Amino acid sequence: MERKNIAAAEKLAILQEIKEGVIGLNAAVGKFGVSKSSIQEWRRRYKAYGYPGLETRTHNRTYSAELKRKAVKDVLEGGLSQTQVIYKYQIASQTQLANWIKKYNGHSKSLTANSGGTKAMTKGRLTTWQERIDIVQYCLAHQLDYTKTASQFKVSYPQVYSWVKKYQSGGDDALRDGRGRTKAPEELTEADRYKLAMKKLEYENERLRAENALLKKLDEIERRRL
Repeated sequence: MERKNIAAAEKLAILQEIKEGVIGLNAAVGKFGVSKSSIQEWRRRYKAYGYPGLETRTHNRTYSAELKRKAVKDVLEGGLSQTQVIYKYQIASQTQLANWIKKYNGHSKSLTANSGGTKAMTKGRLTTWQERIDIVQYCLAHQLDYTKTASQFKVSYPQVYSWVKKYQSGGDDALRDGRGRTKAPEELTEADRYKLAMKKLEYENERLRAENALLKKLDEIERRRL
């Protein structure tokens, strides 16, 4: 049976013995009564957080709304994996992070200090077909950030969420306003379509610039650690 509640000092001593070649990983498993996966986890946490990463938490950690928002943004927009984000912000588990993401993407949820993130707009407005296409393109280019899109275009979170789902299942035509049998169908001119294409390209370039900036920042952080 694996030992529990090992002190941080002992974990560090075990890691140092392995690193210095005093004992091998498999031998350490038998000698200290811990699993290989636990030792590997200690190693990852020590590399990410130093000595505090080896300490055993005796109570549930409270996370601020700002931390939750940053963690979710790093996954949805920053290109980081959930595992990378967990270590970056010292989140207790992947399940916890996954719940924040679910709440963030839920069209009626918000991330607060108690529940998880940023509050989405709830008041909608009338839009044209061209606006809806533009809004969806912006949202897709920004990694399905419904909150940012709603704020950018002054529409509600549920509207953005609904339009994106319609677009994903039926394309541009699914975004037509079908209310009212006598309403004239909305049409896009060639000039309208050209403007939408240019905006889509602009959004993609914006996303690429943000990704490149993040990669440069991560490279800088990695160089500092070396």
